[in-house]
Amino acid sequence: MAHSPSRVFATVSPNAGDVYRDENESVFKRGRKQTPLHAQSNARVVQMTGCAELSCPPDRATVTISVKNSKENVNDVTNSVTRRLEYILQTVRQHDVKEENITVAKHLQREEELFHMQAEVLVVFSDFEKMQQARSVLIEKLDKIVCVGDPYYSHSAESLSLLRRRVCLEAVDNARLKASEACCILGQALGRPLLVREEESREWTSGQHEVTGSLLTLHQKTGVTLVSASSHVFVTFELRPKESNRRKF
Repeated sequence: MAHSPSRVFATVSPNAGDVYRDENESVFKRGRKQTPLHAQSNARVVQMTGCAELSCPPDRATVTISVKNSKENVNDVTNSVTRRLEYILQTVRQHDVKEENITVAKHLQREEELFHMQAEVLVVFSDFEKMQQARSVLIEKLDKIVCVGDPYYSHSAESLSLLRRRVCLEAVDNARLKASEACCILGQALGRPLLVREEESREWTSGQHEVTGSLLTLHQKTGVTLVSASSHVFVTFELRPKESNRRKF
């Protein structure tokens, strides 16, 4: 990932209290009172901003499978739907779907001389390959009263939380790399971080409106719900003289 360019302004003499700042940092300080750095009068510091942007593909696929039938006898319609429902549940369990990721709903009603029964199974897959295998088995083996829906791709709360942490840490690391390079130019050594502050974080979904309808390929359907996140951080590091400079004094 390319680092954003920066220029560093510094005083020439290494007096106590010297502060080396990233030029971009002034944008975030504009119009806002800054909290003094603890013991800043006794510390020489370098201040940097860091940016990062990462994307995360979906990690869940939800498939809805429905069974509908109508018969004059209530036992006949119940047996017909139940038999297919049991086969659906057996199939998804064989493809490593846990019970907590399977939801079943049933509905029976009577209209005049007919009994109508409907069952719906909502299955959440974390393995996309097994999801496709299970769909293929159900479509091939079951008749037309069973409808196997297209997968709906989404992100779990865990994957989004991991994305937010990763992008923030990458932004901090980019700030550290910039500070380290600036210290080399100034003939100084980079010390410990004194302050880390996330100035801005953003999330957005990409690709939803790029291709629509039946023109979507399987790979594009997977990428439709691609979530991206960015982070902008401000970091203050302690500035130390290099060992070679210390020996000169």
